[in-house]
Amino acid sequence: MSGPTKVDDTTAAPAPARKQRSGTIPARWRWIALALLLAAAVYAPFQLVPFHVFQLTMVLVYAVALLGLNLLVGHAGQISLGHGAFFAIGAYTSAVLVDRLDVPYLLTLPLAAAVAFLVGFGLGVPAMRLRGLYLALVTLAIAIFLVPLLKRFEELTGGSMGLTLPKPVPPAWSGLAEDQWLYFLALGVAVLAFLVAASLLRSRVGRALHAVRDNEIAAEVMGVRLSSYKTLAFAWSAMFAGVAGCVYTWVIGFVSPDSFTVNLSITLLAGLVVGGLGSLSGPVLGGLFVMFVPSISQDINDAAPGVIFGLLIILVMYVAPQGLAGLAGRLIKKIPRKE
Repeated sequence: MSGPTKVDDTTAAPAPARKQRSGTIPARWRWIALALLLAAAVYAPFQLVPFHVFQLTMVLVYAVALLGLNLLVGHAGQISLGHGAFFAIGAYTSAVLVDRLDVPYLLTLPLAAAVAFLVGFGLGVPAMRLRGLYLALVTLAIAIFLVPLLKRFEELTGGSMGLTLPKPVPPAWSGLAEDQWLYFLALGVAVLAFLVAASLLRSRVGRALHAVRDNEIAAEVMGVRLSSYKTLAFAWSAMFAGVAGCVYTWVIGFVSPDSFTVNLSITLLAGLVVGGLGSLSGPVLGGLFVMFVPSISQDINDAAPGVIFGLLIILVMYVAPQGLAGLAGRLIKKIPRKE
């Protein structure tokens, strides 16, 4: 006697209607948002006073530096307390080339990137054997000894007095003021840097860095060469910092060892953590934080910047452990959308 007939559940009842679910914004809307953001960035310098244009220019400079730090910390899972040292290397490379060798400004950009890349690669070789607190201490030592090193070679770096440089002059055909020209130079470099970083992270290299960050043992089992990718992560991070330092020299027109102390490295790391690790929008938000929070705090009280800066870091970490970019992502995911 045959048993009861089995009924296929997939055909016995109609599939329930799909419910609204939260998710990320569709790709086309992200591209539209990026286009609108870029259009606003192009429009901004024509509507702001020169000082505010300068502030936005510095935001772009810091965003490029944080983009490199994000590759190392956010995507490769390494730690660095010496990112300001690579920033200084790019700045001084550009300054020395312009002041001592009369190299055109734009040509100093790839040269500064190359020098910072090589230095980062060289420092990454011994650092690849370290992790955690030990790696943090090594990178901190780099930031500490760079300042007296720059002061030591006075004939080349200008010593404690630094180097004063003329700023890039806008071409006559542009019709731009000096502050606007510097802004668009920084904007062009920032856009190019973010495109390079996005392409890098979408490639096999980006997947390897994420594997190293998530689980080094599993990554090595899957064939990822830990030593190579850790060293390259340092080199790429240093390269972006060197590019930012070069543009910094164009914008400020002055470099001094006291501009690149350990405080700069700590501030950059704090800005990245507040902006959001592992996100392309995190460096931009971090750049805004690094530029505007101390500036606004200074208007309140001379002693306020450090206090407010620290309190805001604590507040952001409490409200948004993944940074401002992570908070924005959580809010976006709560927006219901239909399939």
